[in-house]
Amino acid sequence: MTNILDELQWRGLVAQTTDESALRKALADGPITAYCGFDPTAPSLHFGNLVQLVVLRHLQRAGHRVICLVGGSTGLIGDPRPSSERLLKTKEQTAEWVANIRRQVEPFLAAEGENPAVFVNNLDWTAPMSALDFLRDIGKHFRVNQMIKKDAVAARLNSEEGISYTEFSYQLLQGLDYLQLFRDYGCTLQTGGQDQWGNLTAGSDLIHRVEGESVHLLTTPLLTDAAGNKFGKSEGNAIWLAPAMTSPYAFYQYWVNTEDASVVKLLKVFTDRSREEIAALEQSLAEKPFLREAQKTLAADVTTLVHGAAATAAVQAASEALFGKGDVSLLDEQTLADATGELPGGEVEVGMSVTDALVAVGLVDSRNAARRVIGDGGASLNNVKLTDPEQLLAPDDFLHGQVALFRRGRRSLAAGRRGPASR
Repeated sequence: MTNILDELQWRGLVAQTTDESALRKALADGPITAYCGFDPTAPSLHFGNLVQLVVLRHLQRAGHRVICLVGGSTGLIGDPRPSSERLLKTKEQTAEWVANIRRQVEPFLAAEGENPAVFVNNLDWTAPMSALDFLRDIGKHFRVNQMIKKDAVAARLNSEEGISYTEFSYQLLQGLDYLQLFRDYGCTLQTGGQDQWGNLTAGSDLIHRVEGESVHLLTTPLLTDAAGNKFGKSEGNAIWLAPAMTSPYAFYQYWVNTEDASVVKLLKVFTDRSREEIAALEQSLAEKPFLREAQKTLAADVTTLVHGAAATAAVQAASEALFGKGDVSLLDEQTLADATGELPGGEVEVGMSVTDALVAVGLVDSRNAARRVIGDGGASLNNVKLTDPEQLLAPDDFLHGQVALFRRGRRSLAAGRRGPASR
């Protein structure tokens, strides 16, 4: 327990603390109780939430008690964004998303044994409270002149849209959460992203005013790539933890395509690799970057963490097979669909010549070009080299009856999706 703050700092997981020396002493004298909250603003957690789950894992493994809060009440209100008002979700939808997120977070933390994680929903203590009680017991401890200084609130106040009282009151609700957990569990540390600092201090300030006690905050840096762009976005789409929203294959590919300049940082943040192991991967990256050993290790470790070892093995096999190093016919239907779903391609039919198929999927511009590529030995169907331009597509050429994988050269792939007329 004495080294956990040093470990978190080495891994790049500490941006701000309320009082580093006091927190270091509390952690060393521990165990303490720490919590992090996750609001159900979507059906699934995403890349950014994973950072907080990793922090809780480290704290729990160091012997500290961790509480994972899912915001059944704060999710109904919405954390104010600097740009615009959130669209309020129905109570039924919020409850459904709370259940989704509860199921998602449980596997990341040890729920049994001598030091089990605690899972709570802030709706349990907010719902029974009347508006008058909330205003008298909580609202009176907040000062509006301090509340409007919070970054997101200040940005909205200076915009044309302004901010509703609903979102303005969010920080009171989050402050209440910390106070409730302090009273019920002796919780003295709250963690969150660096952009949440204003909301986090609402809780520590409230506890100080109401209970006369000092508690701790710890935020993690916002992760950016070498160009300063925020991680967790892929062509405008968030990297979700739910397999239905970001498939395990797409999730794995996101990590395996990490730029060289960022991979060591991400290995420290998201994996359990030791300093020695990461140093060895950093050396491999410097001396043999073409092997992409660091990226493959990162992708395998994080995919296993989120989706499990079996899913990782399946997507690794798919990745190898797609690039000609495995048997694509052995891939299960879902993994094949995920792996080929984002490939360029087109509709092809049973009985179509491979020459026409290469044109249809966009790997060549004309039938003559297709014939030349086949004649030069530069085209394949399901990783089998094509030799006859007159070869016709047979039902067995469609993997799981759905898709035929065409390749030109080593890296140009396309999916021939079976048209309805040949099914």
